[in-house]
Amino acid sequence: MDTLAQQPKATFENELHGWINQEKAAVELINLISTMWFDRSVELLIFRNTLYNRSNNEILNLHTYADKVMNQPISIYDTVEVARALSQTELSPSRIDIGRLTTEWTKERGSFANINDFLSKKINYIIGSEKRVLEPKDVVLYGFGRIGRLAARELIAQAGKGEQLRLRAIVTRSNSDSDITKRAALLRTDSVHGPFFANIVEDLANKSLIINGHNVQMIAAKNPEDVDYESYGISNALVIDNTGVFRDRDGLGRHLQAKGVSKVLLTAPGKGNIPNIVHGVNHESFDINNEQIFSAASCTTNAIVPPLKVLHDKLGIIRGHIETIHSYTNDQNLLDNFHSKSRRGRSAALNMVLTETGANSAITKVVPELAGKFTANAVRVPTPDVSIAILNLTVSRDTSVEEANEILRDAALNGDLVEQIQFSTDTELVSTDLIGNPCASIIDSPNTLISQDKRSIVVYAWYDNEYGYTRQVMRLAKHLADVVRLRYY
Repeated sequence: MDTLAQQPKATFENELHGWINQEKAAVELINLISTMWFDRSVELLIFRNTLYNRSNNEILNLHTYADKVMNQPISIYDTVEVARALSQTELSPSRIDIGRLTTEWTKERGSFANINDFLSKKINYIIGSEKRVLEPKDVVLYGFGRIGRLAARELIAQAGKGEQLRLRAIVTRSNSDSDITKRAALLRTDSVHGPFFANIVEDLANKSLIINGHNVQMIAAKNPEDVDYESYGISNALVIDNTGVFRDRDGLGRHLQAKGVSKVLLTAPGKGNIPNIVHGVNHESFDINNEQIFSAASCTTNAIVPPLKVLHDKLGIIRGHIETIHSYTNDQNLLDNFHSKSRRGRSAALNMVLTETGANSAITKVVPELAGKFTANAVRVPTPDVSIAILNLTVSRDTSVEEANEILRDAALNGDLVEQIQFSTDTELVSTDLIGNPCASIIDSPNTLISQDKRSIVVYAWYDNEYGYTRQVMRLAKHLADVVRLRYY
């Protein structure tokens, strides 16, 4: 009896001891991640999930995620082994998916004399610090609302050595001391996205915020052309306009009249002939050296176009309907009141509100071959963040749930859209689980449907319409500024 009683205790102790050793390994990995990030602008990820500023448990949970998605378990000890080798290798500024690299090392280590030979084959184009030299780009945030504040968070969080995008100024209508103090408070914490773990100091005498050592000017202006950015030491800047006030070329072109501005990026759908870009799909279709004004399209466009492009390439979309179940936005009223648009005057917190969406026309601007094939509508619902798009598609050949899901799963792991598409197998997924998700589109694979005719598909794509969209804006901003690091995904 005593022997039997001791067995569960021994099992418990062994499990606990094993877990503690894994946490110790995670601590070593965290140190390696931080050193490479700040010293060499080398960012490590696990299947597109950033590892910098993660806790021990978060890192270990990401290893579990890798097992579920890749069907290939990776050990924290193997990850540390690969990270050690990377830290001792001369690397250019880069983003390296150590999840993929560790998976490959686990499978292929028998084919190499040592891990250095393995890295030489896999990432030879990254090895050598001279292969990619970055010139930092000044960034101005014009407007400081929901997207503006998230953009500020990301610009600071992704600053690293300061070789990519540098947040230099924030422009609002007023920069009184009380306004700066209030805006700093809104940056520090958010009811949806939680606290921003940064050191923020209000330098009221100099009308600036000092955020993790970044001196960010708080500038007051009523018109885009009124600001002399060069007087603040800002030059050749990318202005990210997140006010939504100016949407056409004439309006956005006013930014270019200001001293120190070279490019403008709108965080809303652009009107007329402004390039509407979904990063990962058509960002390389435009000459960034000869065009000065760009649009990052809408959050919904960024969510639906990547899976639509993938499915169209493989199955051929004949027609479709997009129904968006969208969280309410600042454009709606908190309580019933006058609104220029139909139904949006009714209380956003109490009603589901049927409204229009430009998703069908936006698809055409990004993927011209899908022109005329879609209808679209939207329902605003009483949640503050995270939305879902229902893609109801008719395709040109027979398919199955398994094939459709595998097409989307493969796109989430390989190819040009690995930053945009995430593939979920979670049968308990709900909207709040996806607050802060960095991907533009999260495929809810357990709910993919195929009709009996084998050609009508329904795909559910979640998206954090604030944070996921902001990450797309950041990707596009880096592309426009030509500060994109080499990558191994």
